[in-house]
Amino acid sequence: MSLLNILHYPDERLHLKASVVTEFDAKLKQLVADMAETMYDSNGIGLAATQVNVQKRLFITDLAKNDEPSQLTVYINPVIRNKIGEIKGEEGCLSVPGVFEPVIRAEQITVDYQDLDGKLHTITCSGLKAICIQHENDHLDGKVFVDYLSGLKQNFIKKKMKKLFKK
Repeated sequence: MSLLNILHYPDERLHLKASVVTEFDAKLKQLVADMAETMYDSNGIGLAATQVNVQKRLFITDLAKNDEPSQLTVYINPVIRNKIGEIKGEEGCLSVPGVFEPVIRAEQITVDYQDLDGKLHTITCSGLKAICIQHENDHLDGKVFVDYLSGLKQNFIKKKMKKLFKK
């Protein structure tokens, strides 16, 4: 396993749309293992393949608290089918370190996705899990949570990130 480089906002590659995963092979399993190591190393709860410059429709989440066993879940080719209600919560992102801003999301969602073996699953969830899935799924469509903010806030965050990463 190895750590992957996380792209940082406003890197244009974060706005690319990911393509459908068609090969469920050892290479995919290795990518997921590397993504998990990268996410845990960065103290994240979710990471999309697009954030590590792999344009595939795949993301991982692990919402376990520090004292709980891992709840690593792999979402491949996810499709959010149903959105109910609205909830506003503070979001952060490994591609936008140190920035936390309120974003409005659906309170409850139903999502279809495949696992590492290509098996289809459907779940309905709410709360942090629903927010995390929507956030990561946005990455696959080339959207970063900053895109939901006002132009003024976006510019401020762009300047902050460019200064932080000297781009």
